[in-house]
Amino acid sequence: MAAAAPALVRLPPLFDALFPGAERRVEIVASSVQELVDELDARWPGMRDRICDSTPAVRRHINVFVEGRRATLATPLKPGADVYILTAISGG
Repeated sequence: MAAAAPALVRLPPLFDALFPGAERRVEIVASSVQELVDELDARWPGMRDRICDSTPAVRRHINVFVEGRRATLATPLKPGADVYILTAISGG
């Protein structure tokens, strides 16, 4: 049986400064956004805390999109899914 196709995850530019050496595009095999965040944190410790709050849920100023739709930690990932993690832009 072949391994599932990894999701293609795109990380925000802000993470470049916070996680030196982290790639902006990374492939991860995961069945949910939660598993994806766990794997990101395993590769770059502390990344979970930047993406999730303590409840746990995706932080208010972070957006996760799977196949163009806003996602939660419980959102399932199909093999080969396109995932974007973006920082929200706010102002007044």
